Amino acid sequence: MQSIFQSMSIVAIVGRPNVGKSTFFNRLIQRREAIVDAVSGVTRDRHYGKSDWNGKTFSLIDTGGYVKGSDDVFEAEIDRQVELAIDEADAIIFMVDVEAGVTGMDQEVAQLLRKSKKPYFLAVNKVDSATRENDAVEFYSMGVEKYYTISSINGSGTGELLDDLVEALPEEEEREEETLPRFAVVGRPNAGKSSFINALIGEDRFVVTDIAGTTRDSIDTKYNRFGFEFNLVDTAGIRKKNKVKEDLEFYSVMRSVRAIEYCDVVILVFDATRGFDGQVQNIFWLAQRNNKGIVILANKWDLVEKDHKTTKEMEAYIRKQCEPFVDVPIVFMSVMTKQRIYKAIETAVEVYENRTRKVKTSKLNELMLPLIQATPPPAVKGKYVKIKFCTQLPTPYPSFAFFANLPQYVKDPYKRFLENKLRQNFDFTGVPVTIYIRKK
Repeated sequence: MQSIFQSMSIVAIVGRPNVGKSTFFNRLIQRREAIVDAVSGVTRDRHYGKSDWNGKTFSLIDTGGYVKGSDDVFEAEIDRQVELAIDEADAIIFMVDVEAGVTGMDQEVAQLLRKSKKPYFLAVNKVDSATRENDAVEFYSMGVEKYYTISSINGSGTGELLDDLVEALPEEEEREEETLPRFAVVGRPNAGKSSFINALIGEDRFVVTDIAGTTRDSIDTKYNRFGFEFNLVDTAGIRKKNKVKEDLEFYSVMRSVRAIEYCDVVILVFDATRGFDGQVQNIFWLAQRNNKGIVILANKWDLVEKDHKTTKEMEAYIRKQCEPFVDVPIVFMSVMTKQRIYKAIETAVEVYENRTRKVKTSKLNELMLPLIQATPPPAVKGKYVKIKFCTQLPTPYPSFAFFANLPQYVKDPYKRFLENKLRQNFDFTGVPVTIYIRKK
């Protein structure tokens, strides 16, 4: 089984509220999305995305989106975020605002960054005139050799900043090797990720080695079950932070990004007593956007008060939150009582097989073309769309190209119809399917 994984660098944007982090983030992301992403977005998480510059792709995290609370809470939160960003990111963009000048909080953040030895870049935002250019000089007082004057709104100055940023990022290692399938166990703190892995491993003596993670910090464990060998990637117990930091939303996202980008199937564990909340959904959408196989595990199911309807209701609620991607297996389990933990792994193996499934072009056309003929795409302005041919693309996840005479008139609802038909006929449970309409 050949896999190519690119270890992608993570860049975090930090700074006080309202200095323009999100505008800058959106500018970097959109430029990329406009070019690359043909899939209409169900992006619920607005604070994570990919960008590229000079041929280098990196993940970008906007920490601003994760600060909640009043002004006095802010300070502590921002400090914590900066510390986290320092721990997890490969480079940091520290953003300040020329209008506000140097504030005490900026000084504090600068101090944390100086201590960290991580490459960081001071971006002075809202510099859109020569006078403001002069005003920016005071930021030398923060002990930097160089700052970058930018304007997030119109994008001036961002080129130089990005040139230096990608220069500082570690070289991407491409590993092409006989790799085992990788299952990443992700979720919020205290959902039971480590206990789940320990329960699997503790009983089973098949474990061969603990390989120190290729992703710098996740722990890989080789595991064999049902004659199927795979790597389990634990994002949980790596460096235990003190409890205060654990409740940070940002934390679970940061933690999960690397693991998700670098696996085949995401096993999303959540605490059934707390429910399938916003944070868990963020991680779900992160996996969906990266086209990974997904299994949802509702842990601590033994602690939930239930009657004969509870499971059904919970399942319906989760699916509702995951729309339009509802074809995802959900396993209700309890690590404590070992209930259904093997079922969980079995399901993950099935999802992996679904993700790697290749459908023969002849078989695909034989099945899909009659369905398309029976329900053709709706005509637009009197023009009839004809789809003549379809084929599966050679990507690591299921994606299909349908060739039509007027591809621009095929809208999302019809793409969903095609996707549903593919799912009905070829089992793609737990795997996002991408549909492209190309010009014939």
